Amino acid sequence: MYYDVILTGFGGQGILLIGDILAQAAMMEDKHVTWMPSYGVEMRGGTANCTVVISTETIGSPLTDQPHGVICMSKPSLLKFQGKIKEKGLLVVNTSFVEQELVTREDIEAICLPASEIAFQEVGQHKMANMIVLGAFLAASKVVDPQTVVNSLAELFQGEKEKLIAPMVQALHCGMNYQNTQEV
Repeated sequence: MYYDVILTGFGGQGILLIGDILAQAAMMEDKHVTWMPSYGVEMRGGTANCTVVISTETIGSPLTDQPHGVICMSKPSLLKFQGKIKEKGLLVVNTSFVEQELVTREDIEAICLPASEIAFQEVGQHKMANMIVLGAFLAASKVVDPQTVVNSLAELFQGEKEKLIAPMVQALHCGMNYQNTQEV
């Protein structure tokens, strides 16, 4: 098994965090993992993306030109990465910030969901939109077990940050459920 995904958006949207969570979960499943962040000089509002490669074999490079999947949280990110996804790949887009009409590929699976609105309505926090898209991605890609992702949160969020786990798990499940209701 080999799966590479680019997670991308604006700084402050939690892009690097969900990449880290995905990588941690894959490691907990004894898979080989690379996590490579890239971000602009701005703290918030600049570009942010990371590439996560997950494999059952040794990984030769943390870079990818044609990923199996892309998670987009911003319009510039969609315009930059949509064309790079492998045929029959997966694209997850937060339509709270990206017009769905901009998703033009017909040779890939595209999941378009208003993650920020879902996060606010279901969890009470807009900032959980990153976990919503991660949940939808997990439901569609099945690259790691969602329960392993939940378990990885305890590794990453300890002490004072532990209080974030419950809303993150709730948001993750909302994203997974959104994806599952769209498949019916």
